[in-house]
Amino acid sequence: MARLHAGNINPHIVEAKYAVRGELAVKSEDYRARLRKGDETLPFDEVISANIGNPQQLDQKPITFFRQVLSLLENPKLLEHEDVLLNSLGYKTEVLERAKWLLHHAGSVGAYSASAGVPAIKESVAKFLEKRDGFAADPARVYLSAGASSGVNTLLHIICATPDTGVLVPIPQYPLYTASLSVLNSTCVPYYLDESAEWGTSLATIKEAHDKAKKEGIDVRAIVIINPGNPTGASLSEADIRSVLDFAAQEKLVVMADEVYQTNVFIGKFHSFRQVLLSLQKEVPGKYDQVELASLHSVSKGMVGECGHRGGYFDLHGFKSEVEEQIYKFVSITLCAPVIGQCLVELMVNPPQPGDPSYELYNQEYSGIFNALKTRAYALYEAFKEMEGVECGEPQGSMYLFPTIHVPAKAAEAAKKEGRTPDEFYCMRLLESTGVCVVPGSGFGQVQGTLHFRTTFLAPGTAWVGSIKKFHKEFMDQYR
Repeated sequence: MARLHAGNINPHIVEAKYAVRGELAVKSEDYRARLRKGDETLPFDEVISANIGNPQQLDQKPITFFRQVLSLLENPKLLEHEDVLLNSLGYKTEVLERAKWLLHHAGSVGAYSASAGVPAIKESVAKFLEKRDGFAADPARVYLSAGASSGVNTLLHIICATPDTGVLVPIPQYPLYTASLSVLNSTCVPYYLDESAEWGTSLATIKEAHDKAKKEGIDVRAIVIINPGNPTGASLSEADIRSVLDFAAQEKLVVMADEVYQTNVFIGKFHSFRQVLLSLQKEVPGKYDQVELASLHSVSKGMVGECGHRGGYFDLHGFKSEVEEQIYKFVSITLCAPVIGQCLVELMVNPPQPGDPSYELYNQEYSGIFNALKTRAYALYEAFKEMEGVECGEPQGSMYLFPTIHVPAKAAEAAKKEGRTPDEFYCMRLLESTGVCVVPGSGFGQVQGTLHFRTTFLAPGTAWVGSIKKFHKEFMDQYR
């Protein structure tokens, strides 16, 4: 008999839920495998993985400049043939120069780096932050990570000390946060975003959730803000950010600003928490000096879309040195982030500029990806507007739409018989009928009595959108 079983392994892992790669995702991969083997019994001929923001799986093309530099980092011997690279393969001189610079500072991408990342790359991130926010940044406060998820994991491990440690998390939210808190056996303190106000952040709602948790004996230490939002796509106004930081200063809350979608903004403007905090510290000396802010970014989203390379960073502001020592110790336990991912972070924060040989192609590709995402987002939005019982706000940003769905009572009854929520039932039937995999709103959290699903708008073409519309009509007719 096996020594391990579900009843004696870590119960916090068993209890954790991560719907983005849950039952629906597993079933979609099974369908994909069957199609590869020539199975013709399914009612569709491809699987559309609209469940996860994985751009290049859905045919988003990599940025040429990034990949050319990476190719030289992975195979430096190519630099011995500069004439071939420049005259036959379309490489530009700055590609070769950047590769040489990275090889000089990082060494082999097959070797470990310093635990917090290659110092020269941290300096590039600091320069990016200064240019973006208008305030100098300290490279020593920058930690390179294996995507933003690794940074979140590090920070929550530091913050979460006991089961009574509480972290304010927006609902709906990216389930990384609730799953991580479950694994750490700490407490998620949910605060609900306002769907009627385009998924805005309400300070009154945050305060209510915070005060309720404190009365129940929870040591609320931190607040998570996802800006632009996942799954909602909403971008916070500067006024909203100021109100959150004001509350954080008042209640001594660590602020975790998940800003991985900062370039995916269709409506409004991205405001970084770092820029707003430093502005407040300048405007009102003393009041905000003790606010602890951790800002996270990643190469996985935006127009970069290099999820598989696992590159990201987090930047700390206001943390005590004794806490940073423990953060450094924690990241040291995992040795370092993938060095090729670190190099990609450098390319993301320091891309070709106007006048550079690679700029024209870079800008063409970057703008093309952005415009294609926006076009697909609005095509999906228009489709949802035509579907009975579906309500969806105008696309604001990120890579997702999060429509409300209203299903007939008979569908809810059928879902109950299967032991599913109505939104899970709907999404499962959608996958089985069309091959389109989305995530039920229950996987992100939603106001009781409401139903949603999250879909990316990354997949190319419009045929899959048409298949969703056709399925929805048939589903509604079947369960009236």
